[in-house]
Amino acid sequence: MAKNIVIANWKMNPDKSSIAQKLFQDITKKAAKYKKIEVVIAPPYIFLPAAFKKNKAASLGAQDAFWGETGSSTGEISSRMLKNIGVSHVIVGHSERRAIGESNELIAKKLRGVLKEDMAPILCIGERERDGGAKYLSFLTDQLTTAFFGISKKDVLQTIIAYEPIWAIGKSAQEAMDAHKLYEMTIFIQKVLTSLYGREVASKARIIYGGSVEESNAENLLKNGNISGFLVGRGSLDAQSFDEILSVVEKGKK
Repeated sequence: MAKNIVIANWKMNPDKSSIAQKLFQDITKKAAKYKKIEVVIAPPYIFLPAAFKKNKAASLGAQDAFWGETGSSTGEISSRMLKNIGVSHVIVGHSERRAIGESNELIAKKLRGVLKEDMAPILCIGERERDGGAKYLSFLTDQLTTAFFGISKKDVLQTIIAYEPIWAIGKSAQEAMDAHKLYEMTIFIQKVLTSLYGREVASKARIIYGGSVEESNAENLLKNGNISGFLVGRGSLDAQSFDEILSVVEKGKK
């Protein structure tokens, strides 16, 4: 059975290499004591190379990747480039990327690019708001079916699905999604996967949560939300807070 996983998404933080190195060192030092979970740190691109030498405590993640391998694509970074510097996980389809215009189709191409290099995509899905008629369920279904169109069962199981309801991001733990609603959503995601790949694949797929995760709500979400870990944003910029989340996931290993 795959390990539970916690992914640190630093987004566009910090603004100095020295601070990034210190944070990376502090997190990996704390992460080294956990043996039952997988830890991934996804800093900005410029902090990925020499500053973050390989270590056994955490894997390297990237926050995005271009779908092409090489060529005339100014400003882009390919999955192959990332793999060549030790990256093993790549976030695709984050809500902040979708907000600046990335379509389901573009995200599907990026997903395939990551899989082609034998890395693990972290596919982010999530609704912007909830409507009374539950149209958001169709929205989520479209995100999943487009991303996985033509993808093999093996590659689906290599993909980590990060459910991040956009309306919950940035809110306090009290205002964000509760464990009962999260459980309903993970069951729905598994239902969509069952329709695409069958029950066995759906039951093995790793689904994590990424909407305002803090040490105060992590335990309840993990125990009662039917998830395999977290995609942590703001909480990953403080080593102590992130360590408390890691501790919860380590204790709650299924």
